Amino acid sequence: MADEKLHKVLARSGIGSRREMERWIQDGRIIVNNEKATLGDRIGPQDVVKVDGHDAKLVFGKDAARRVLIYNKPVGEICTRHDPEGRATVFRHLPPLKEGRWIAIGRLDINTSGLLLFTTDGELANALMHPSANIDREYAVRVLGDVSEATLKTLTEGVLLDDGMARFSDVQYFDGEGANKWYHCVVMEGRNREVRRLWESQELQVSRLKRVRYGPVFLPSDVRAGTWREMTPKEVKELSKMMEVTPKKSRPMSIAEKDQMKRRYKRQRTRRSEDRKRTED
Repeated sequence: MADEKLHKVLARSGIGSRREMERWIQDGRIIVNNEKATLGDRIGPQDVVKVDGHDAKLVFGKDAARRVLIYNKPVGEICTRHDPEGRATVFRHLPPLKEGRWIAIGRLDINTSGLLLFTTDGELANALMHPSANIDREYAVRVLGDVSEATLKTLTEGVLLDDGMARFSDVQYFDGEGANKWYHCVVMEGRNREVRRLWESQELQVSRLKRVRYGPVFLPSDVRAGTWREMTPKEVKELSKMMEVTPKKSRPMSIAEKDQMKRRYKRQRTRRSEDRKRTED
């Protein structure tokens, strides 16, 4: 087997995205055969790689099973693995992995809910997050205030924000009467609070914001807040093909694993229902 680029192997093994791995290499966090790694290094199964002082379990070639989760993030959760303030994170609900880790595809701020994708594969994560992919994100937004046709035209033509020009590639009225109305809007970037800032630039207040689509992936109606669904091997293969990522086997779940996943999903729904009842009481 021919040696492969270090950062690609690390990403494929679920340690992080390609860009993350490049930064970690530059920061000296990756050691290969007792020497600090450098960008461009190539490795094979015979090499010993440590990440932050710990042996890395690496996957070479097409040996890795690519997995993808569809998660419905509730308001109040943050998108970091650990929070010094002790706030709830999106990672607390995800199923445990025997090796590797879940990589979040982008992020949502604490007050935004909806679709968040996770994968074990850094190559797919990189493809879905890289600006060159031109991935569109669709949001359902509840707006307080009078939204005129002129306002919608301005939002699609472009507004100068603090960090440059921004616009919706599409915005459509969806539902509602009176002061609060729902719209669906689409952005092509993942800039910080971009959707909220665009509406606020027109002196309008966003009272609810939920992501309903990321590229070709929609948030299924049966995935409730705080729960997840794993993509089937066929869905993962189709997504990989769309993103022009090298096809990789996605190991079918055994009957026992499927039963365990169903039980876990049922517990998630029960827990969310109990939390909702306590809140109502």
